Amino acid sequence: MPTRSETLACAAGLRAMFEAQGAALVEPPILQPADTLLELYGEDIRARAYVTSDALRGEQMLRPDFTVPVVQMHMSEGAEPARYTYAGEVFRRQEHDPSRANEYIQVGYEVFDRADPAAADAEVFALIAEGLKGLPVAPVTGDIGVLMAAVEGLNTTARRKHALMRHIWRPRRFRGLLERFAGRTAVPPSRAALLAGKAPKGGPLVGLRSAAEIDARVAALREDAAAPAISARDVDLIEVLLEVRETMPNALSRLHDLAVDLPSIAPAVARVAAREKALQARGVNTGDLIFEASYGRASMEYYDGFVFGFRAEARPDLPAIASGGRYDALTRQLGQGDEIPAVGGVMRPGLMLQLEGKA
Repeated sequence: MPTRSETLACAAGLRAMFEAQGAALVEPPILQPADTLLELYGEDIRARAYVTSDALRGEQMLRPDFTVPVVQMHMSEGAEPARYTYAGEVFRRQEHDPSRANEYIQVGYEVFDRADPAAADAEVFALIAEGLKGLPVAPVTGDIGVLMAAVEGLNTTARRKHALMRHIWRPRRFRGLLERFAGRTAVPPSRAALLAGKAPKGGPLVGLRSAAEIDARVAALREDAAAPAISARDVDLIEVLLEVRETMPNALSRLHDLAVDLPSIAPAVARVAAREKALQARGVNTGDLIFEASYGRASMEYYDGFVFGFRAEARPDLPAIASGGRYDALTRQLGQGDEIPAVGGVMRPGLMLQLEGKA
C-alpha cells in the first residue's frame, strides 16, 4: 500500500492541477452537522457514516464526502460563477467488506456555472481524465436525468411518480414498484386485507404514528389501488431504456429512437447530445466512450443528470478510481430557494498510486 505521505503528495499535485484552472481551495471541517445529511438521505446515511454527538452542537458526522459542505458554503456566500477544489480525508463505514477502506484521501473539483452546463460537464470530465492519464482505467458515463424524465412522463398518479423518483437510486426497489404499479405482481395478503377493511382494529398503537396518520396512510393505499395500472408498453420502454449500454454515438442513436415512443425524455436526450459535442471540443474521443443509461443508480444518490466514473480495467475489486456528476437539485435543496447548475468530481490518489505500481 502507498504510504500516507505518498498519498498526500499525489493529492497535492492533483489539487494544484485544479487550482491552475482557477479553482479556489476550500477546506470544510471534518466534523459536519448530521441534521443536513439526515434530511437529505434519511436514516439510511447512518449505515454509511460515523455519527457522534456534541452537548452543544447535537449530532455530528465525520465527513462522508466534500460535496454537501461545499454546496452549503457556496449557496450561503459564493459568487457566480465559481470553481472549487479540496483535498482531505473522508470516512465511510464498511460493515460488510473489511477489505475496503473506511478512511481515505479524496481530491475534488466542483463547478457552479449557469452559462453552459454541457461545457461544465465536459470540463470536469476532461480535467479528471487528464489527471488519470497513463493509468489503466476505463471511463463510463451515464445520465440519471433521462430516467427521471421517463418517470415524469408516465401516465399515472403524482403519488406513484413521487415513489418511483424517490427510489431511482435503489434499482431493486424501483423495479419492484414499477412492476406493482403495472399490476404485474400480486398484492400481498396483508395489504389486500387492509384495503378490504379487514385489518384488526382496537388494539394498542405501536410506534410513532398517530391513529390519524395511520388512517391517512390507509386512505392513500386505497387511492393507489384504485388507480389504473401503468401501461405495459411504458414499463417495457423503461426497461429497454435501462438496458442501453453502448458507445456514446450508438447510445445516442438508441435514445433518439426511444424518444419517439417516450417523448418526455427528448429534452434530456438533447442534453446528452450537447454534452457529447462539448466533450469532443475538449478532445475526448466519444466514439470509444461508453454510455450506460443505468450507471450511477446504486451509488450516486444526489446526482440528477450527467454521471461518470473511471474503473480500474484489471482490478474489478477496486471501487471507482474517480467519479462524479451533476447535482443541480442539491443546490436547490440547500440553497433556501436559490439554485445554480453544478457539477463536480472526485479522485482517489491512494488508488491511483496502487495502479501506478507504487504500492
